[in-house]
Parts: sequence; C-alpha cells; structure tokens
Amino acid sequence: MYGYGGRILTIDLNYRTTRIDFFGDGFARKYLGGNGFVIRLLYNLVRPRVKPFDPENVIVFATGPINDTCIPSDSRICVGTKSPLNGLFFDSTFGGRFPVTQKRTGFDAIVITGKADRPVYLVVNESGVSIKSAESLWGLKITDTIKSILDVEGPDADAIAIGPAGENRVRFAAMGHFWKNRGGISGRGGIGAVMGSKNVKALVVRGNRKTEVADLADLKALVNENREALKTGTAVLKAYGTQALVDLINTKGALGTRNLRYEVWDRASEVNADTYKENYFEKDTTCYHCSIACGKDFAVKEGEYAGLRWKMPEFETIFAFGSMLDNSHAASLIKANELCDELGMDTISLGVTLAFVTECFEQGLLTRSDTGGIDLRFGDYRLMNELIEATAFRRGFGNVLAEGSARIAEQLGEKAKEFLYTVKGVEVPGHSARGLKGMSIGYATGTRGGCHHDTRPTLQYAPTFDHRSPKGKPEFAIRTQNFTALDDSLVQCRFTSERGGFGAMINNKYTRMIRGITGWDVTTEEIEQIGERICNLERAFNVREGIRRKDDTLPHRVMTKPIPSGPLKGMYCPPDELNAMLDEYYTLRGWTKDGIPSEAKLKELGLQDVIAEMEMARYEPHKSE
Repeated sequence: MYGYGGRILTIDLNYRTTRIDFFGDGFARKYLGGNGFVIRLLYNLVRPRVKPFDPENVIVFATGPINDTCIPSDSRICVGTKSPLNGLFFDSTFGGRFPVTQKRTGFDAIVITGKADRPVYLVVNESGVSIKSAESLWGLKITDTIKSILDVEGPDADAIAIGPAGENRVRFAAMGHFWKNRGGISGRGGIGAVMGSKNVKALVVRGNRKTEVADLADLKALVNENREALKTGTAVLKAYGTQALVDLINTKGALGTRNLRYEVWDRASEVNADTYKENYFEKDTTCYHCSIACGKDFAVKEGEYAGLRWKMPEFETIFAFGSMLDNSHAASLIKANELCDELGMDTISLGVTLAFVTECFEQGLLTRSDTGGIDLRFGDYRLMNELIEATAFRRGFGNVLAEGSARIAEQLGEKAKEFLYTVKGVEVPGHSARGLKGMSIGYATGTRGGCHHDTRPTLQYAPTFDHRSPKGKPEFAIRTQNFTALDDSLVQCRFTSERGGFGAMINNKYTRMIRGITGWDVTTEEIEQIGERICNLERAFNVREGIRRKDDTLPHRVMTKPIPSGPLKGMYCPPDELNAMLDEYYTLRGWTKDGIPSEAKLKELGLQDVIAEMEMARYEPHKSE
C-alpha cells in the first residue's frame, strides 16, 4: 500500500499478549488514518458504560498517510481514548519526531488495552512490542523519564511519557514527548490519566521502514507551488509563535479575563509577544522536518525565576494562567508552563479550573475550610504555581482541583455552575464563545466540547468574516469540523494546513495530496465525506454514552451575560439563538431533532453497522458514569 504500513498492533496488558491485524485500501480509504482510525477502533473496542479508568478502556495512537513524506509538517500523530473528564470520545494530536518514528515501525495504529500489574513502558519496533519494567521511573517528571528510557533504548528511539499527574489520575493529565528540546504535548482530554490507570509510564517506538508514495513528482510539485504561501502565511508564527494571538484577540475584545467576567485585558501588553521576545527569547525550535519553527526557547535571566530555561508558554497557556487569572507576571507563566509540561497536565483545563475556583471563593461558595486554609486570589502567581504542583500530586486542595471544574461545580451546587466555563465537562480555551458566533455553535456541537480543534477560530479572525451574526454559522461549523477531522486523519499540523496555503476548508489541494500519496482516484466530494463520516462516528460514540441535544449547550455566562465592555460589548449567545442554530445544524447534518445521526445519513456514509445502536439510543438513553 502506498502511504501506509497496513498493520495495526494491539497490546493487551492484562495477559501480556499482542495481535497484529492487517488492513487494505478499503479501510484506509474510508477512514484515512489518524483521527479516522482512532474513532473507528475505539467505537469497535470500547463498549458503552465502560469507565475511563477501567482496564477495558482503550488508547489508540494512529499515524496518517502524509507522515514521513515530503508534505510539510509530516510528523504529527493522533491519540484518542474515552476521556476521564466526561466519559466521552476525546482525541489529541502532537508533534516532535515520535510520529515519524511510529510510522517507520510499520504500525499505522498502536492499540493499548487492559492494565499492567505493575508500572511498565512499552517498546514497539517493526516486529512487535516488548514490555519492560518502569518501577524505577514511577514518580519521575516527563523529561527525566524520557532521558532515562533513551539512555537504555538508544538515540534512534522516541518516547512519549506521563508524569506524576498521569500516575495520580489527574483528570486532565497530559503526555509529553521531547525531541531536541522541542516539546510535543498531547495536552487535552486526560489521556495521560488513562495511561496512568493502565500502569503505562511511556510508549517507545523505533523503526526504519520507509513510506512509499504513488506519485512523488506531483507531491513535490504541490509542495513547491505552496512554498511561498507557506512562508508568508506562517511568518508571524516563525517570528513569535502563537503568542502573537494575545494582542490580536485582546484588540478584538475577545480575550477572556478574570474567569470571563471581561473580554478585554488592560495588562495584555505585559505578556504579549513583543514583551516575551524582548526579555526572554533564546532560540527558535521546530518539530521534525518542519520549516515553520513556531516554537521558542525562553530563558529567565533575573528575578525569582532566574535561571529557568523552558519553551515558551503558548497563547492558550497565557490565556488560562494569565488573563483568566488576571496574572500579568510574565516569568511566572514560563514557570507554570514548565511545571505543567514536566508534571504532565493540560494548561487550559488547569488554568480555567483555577479561575473558576477563585471566583467561587470570592463569591463565598468556597471557604478557607474547603481550601485547606488558602485564600484564593486573582493575580497571585506564586499561589498559582504552588497549586499546579499540588494538583499533580493530589496534595491538599490540589486533590479537589485534579477533578476539573465541572466536577467541583457539581459538589458546590447550582450557583457555582453560573461561573463554569466548560462544554460537556471540558474547560473552554481562549477563543470567545460569546464574541465569535462560529465558536458558539462550534463549541456546543463539537465532539470534544470545550475544544478549538473541532470548529476552528482561524477564519473567524479575518477582517472580512462576520463573527457577530449567527447567520450561516451552523454550515460554517459543519464544514470546519469536517475539515479538522480530515486534517487530523492525514495527520497534518493545523498551522501548515490553515496558514500554509493548503486551506482552512477541504479543497482540491487535499484531494491532490491524497492522490499523490495513495494513488487513489479520489474526488474532493469523497474526501469531504471522509471528514463527515468521522464526525458522525464520533457523535455516534457519544450518543451511546447518553449525549443528546440537551448536552449541546454553552456555559451560563455565555448564554446570559453579555460582554460588558470593549469592541464586542453586548455580545453573547442567548438560548433562543443557540436553539435556532442547533435546529439548522442538525438538519444540515442529517441528524434527528435530538442530535442523533439518522439511519439515512449513516447509510449514506457507509456506517450501516452503527444504525442499530443509534435506533436503540432513541428509546434507551443512558449516561456513562
């Protein structure tokens, strides 16, 4: 097969057994890779009502057809599981060298199920897997873990590992892969906690198989035709990384501040791209075989964090630990980023959770007796970093924070839910659900809930995009969700695809890319349907767990409290407006009024095996514990 190894490796930790399955063009053409392989395998293997920390839950690492080819940003991988934040499908992508190395094992997907009886790490090569003791690694931070493993396994191997947070089942625990100081973080959804629940400290890959493509000449021509667009479209990322978004979004009036009370931050200039570059920049870093170099290494030269060297805090980290906590201490954000990366936690979920509990404390819903004697205050950067460490080890109040804001709100009662910034139990990132109508319907209907990688904000920041009106936004959300499903199945970096000249919606460049790699005579309509198929299968997974229209909603503040000041003053998404958009969205998707994929739509997408369960779901709704 062109573009694929054609093999799936399944590792059963309960019995320490493995199985190799083979697939052909039919399966690959239907689900493409990455995201598509992950949801298809999880739908087949994870039954409803299995809890995220049960041994029966499954983790899938899947590469895509562009990995290890000449396509820019060809080293990215998708990993998915049932999330411990909400018991629903969740996947995440990360870069570095690991994705290409897994592709070279010849296993397009690695499936992990069961639970080891003691801490282990897994070494996958072209022949299969070795299961090795990780008891001496348990408790180590991520970089120490990876260094220790590679000292044994050699420099041609790559590893992704969990930190103490994953071991302690922090519900938003992340995994980290570091290659030549460039961090590849699988950050969201708590996949690191599921790894920890299986007693797996790390996954290591090593291989030398090369990916063959059908038409190398045309692929190179496609890349050359887009070379200038890639250079110009990503110039700001090369110069500043995602920190450039701080000023852009704040100027637009859409930067969540003090737990979303406001969306303009008067101290954004203290932690913007220029400030960081002038005071902390050391060097550019990049993922394997990527020319963008959006990563930056920072060094703190003075103050209480002097001597700290770490990669830059991305925009989302500045949003979560900066504006949402009203913290403009720039060096403390670098420290927070280091702590989360090393201990293995999602900066978005933790930062937004801290903002939530801080407001609850101000409102008297939490007291010193609840927090272990701690006074929670906005802007207290020292306390912020102390609580990051406490959360990873579940010490004191950190044990509460480790559950995430939605579970905390359930314990505190209805009033606390007014201050939540979550969708489907997942904390919302820094792209305004009030100010960008495409994100309003996008967050509500996206598989992953509070995630900006289902519906994308990128096009909504264009000067010509009408982000104030709900008109046309359901169709926009569907098209961009189909695109992200396809993009995460290829698997391509979003910066290269959206800003690198290939396009932020599915178009004939992606058709040509897939043709050149696989040799299939695909059409643009067919690949649009691949994205649609994946989105419908993800929805079907969640419907089996009880998700319905009532769950396609937005935070209380987004639907009842207009933005109080700034360029987007007065913007919000009232319930009637959201319901009207949901009606249109479901009709366009071919779903029922309750948000269940219809029999006709599933037949159209070749998902006949899903029909019976969706019919059953109409009459026997249930909720995963």
